[in-house]
Amino acid sequence: MYILNVYEEGIRLLLDRRSIRKFQQKPVPKELIKKAIDIARHAPSAKNLQPWQFIVVYNREKIVEMSRAGRGASPLSGAPVAIAVVVDPQTSPITYLVDGAIASTYLWLALHALGLGAVWINSLRYDIYYDILGVDRDKVIVSVFAVGYPAEQPPPRPRKGLDEIVGFLE
Repeated sequence: MYILNVYEEGIRLLLDRRSIRKFQQKPVPKELIKKAIDIARHAPSAKNLQPWQFIVVYNREKIVEMSRAGRGASPLSGAPVAIAVVVDPQTSPITYLVDGAIASTYLWLALHALGLGAVWINSLRYDIYYDILGVDRDKVIVSVFAVGYPAEQPPPRPRKGLDEIVGFLE
């Protein structure tokens, strides 16, 4: 019975996660962010190379500047915290983007599990983030998250049916 409950809680965590674009103006403790990153650092990576680094931004001016990078970055304007996931192609030349995407997903789910809301900002589009965050151009900012306590509860978005996305080879 215990295993079933843990299983159901895990499934609920995955299915209940939403992209949160509106945040309460309530401070987010650094310890909570550290806890989420501590979980995210356990993400799998090819050859366990762990080519990632996490940059946490509390500086309001920098977050607002990041929010002005483009239309898709606008949720940052109301977020108390931004987190960038940066990967090093030198450390993991073949899989750095996948490794960074997996670490980003772990981070997103950890934030959700800890009661925080977040939305992924497609940082691959916004070259200015390198200057704002002080990231060397030989690294890749694979994701940026706007983070805070949720001020909205969006409904689930439509998903394609299984028959549209699954094929079996027998």
